[in-house]
Parts: sequence; C-alpha cells; structure tokens
Amino acid sequence: MPETIALPSARIAPSILSADFARLGEEVRRVTADGADWIHFDVMDNHYVPNLTIGPMVCEAIRPHVDIPIDVHLMVEPVDALASMFAKAGANIITFHPEASRHVDRTLSLIRESGCKAGLVFNPATPLDWLDHVMDKIDVILLMSVNPGFGGQSFIPETLNKLKAARKRINTHLQRTGHIISLEVDGGVKVDNIKAIRQAGADTFVAGSAIFSKPNYAEVMGQMRDQIMLADTSAD
Repeated sequence: MPETIALPSARIAPSILSADFARLGEEVRRVTADGADWIHFDVMDNHYVPNLTIGPMVCEAIRPHVDIPIDVHLMVEPVDALASMFAKAGANIITFHPEASRHVDRTLSLIRESGCKAGLVFNPATPLDWLDHVMDKIDVILLMSVNPGFGGQSFIPETLNKLKAARKRINTHLQRTGHIISLEVDGGVKVDNIKAIRQAGADTFVAGSAIFSKPNYAEVMGQMRDQIMLADTSAD
C-alpha cells in the first residue's frame, strides 16, 4: 500500500439480517442512535444463494426510521429489476455479484442512474478481475469473508490477502483519477479480528451477530472502533 495514501475513515455497517425482525423499526433506530454509519441490508433470493430473506417493501418500511445510508447487498439473480425496485424503496448504496448479471457494466450504470452508489461483491473464490474495465462506475467494492447465504459464519482468513489486493487496485485508481471507492468487508467481522481486517485495507465493516447478539450495541461498536484506531495508530 502506498505510504502517501492514508486509509479512509472507518464505517461500521450493522447487518439487520441478525436483528430482531419482530422489532425491526426499533432495532434500526437503536443501532443508528448507538453509532452505526450505514445500515446493511442482505437480500437473498433462494436462487443465487440458498436462503430467502427480505425485499424492497422492508427497505421502504425502515427508510423513515433512519437518516443514515441504507446499504443493499443483492444476492439475487437476475439483478436489474430488483436493483431498480430497491432504489425506489430508498436504498442509497446497491451492490451485486458480477456472476449474477448478464451485463455488469450496464447494471452498474442502471444503479447509478437511479441515484444510488453502485458496487460489486466478490465471493471468497471470485477473482478481482471483474474490476478491470469498470472501476470508473464503481463506488464500493464488497469482499465476502464468508460464503454468502447465512449469518453467523466464521471469517475466512484468506480474505486478508484479497483485501490487500483490492486496496492496491483502489489506491492505483485513486492516484490516476481522483475517484474514491470504498472497500467493504462482510462476514465474521468481530471485535477480535477487526484490527487485522483494517490493517489489510478495509474501510467499511459489516457486522451482524457480533452487534445484534449483544445487549449493548453502543458498547460493542465502541470496542470495534477502538480496535480500528489501534490499527490506524500502528500504521503511522
């Protein structure tokens, strides 16, 4: 990582997949008040991934309850129609898996034209080569540190090397164009590994069960920020 480029400020994005769905409005209000930067919204279709979760109506329902960005991760196939529906439902960021789109460039353009930031999601074994010709249309790169489909899985250590490779691409692109791209990680992020994840180059951290399984959301997010600060201090 070039020493001239400091890591962007860190964001914590609690995943409502691990929230209490019987009290979802209350949960998103509480986690926002306790310091969340984004709300992460996992959309699974029981087709691209072996699970079925939530759709645009739930996004529309929680939109009035939060004033921070809603970060929609589409684990669906096909992508375009649902991306447009989530944009209308109040999403701010929409990311999708390149394998699930017939035309990645067109899907990225569609999302951006709808007024949302756009991004690509990479499964643990998906190469970063999909980025080669679309970096100018990407606002977020999301690396899955578990295989998508279910919450509560353990972090895959090889993701640290992939984060470093993605950060290198982002920094090279930034130096050439001035275009800022966020580097997000999702899966098994906890207090005890978030420092290493930050050191590998991530700036946005999705955490589900690590936050929502605890009685005090502010406390656990504070502990995460302390570890991120340690990572940044040790890099100086």
